[in-house]
Amino acid sequence: MDTVAWDDFQKVALCVGTIIDAQEFPQARRPAYILKVDFGSDIGVRKSSAQITDLYSLDALVGKQVVAVVNFPPKQIGPIMSECLVTGFHREDGAVALAVPDKPVPNGSRLA
Repeated sequence: MDTVAWDDFQKVALCVGTIIDAQEFPQARRPAYILKVDFGSDIGVRKSSAQITDLYSLDALVGKQVVAVVNFPPKQIGPIMSECLVTGFHREDGAVALAVPDKPVPNGSRLA
């Protein structure tokens, strides 16, 4: 595994946001949802495509806080522009478990 300098790590803005909307993404190549995540007044609401359909229903996602990278450039994914990268961990079966805070924190809080 390569090491990274602290300065490089600090360039990645990993922030907490609350999912305010989750929709099916039928145009995706792999099963995915379109999420709208509220990162608070400084960052705003960002859209993301997330391949998390194995473990999460649409109803279970709304209101959930997640950790996302908010300073990658927008990326076109099919018909949507993804504006943040919601993070998670691959399980042995290939499903993705979301990276989430274990206690509520203010939207926009940056990983320390």
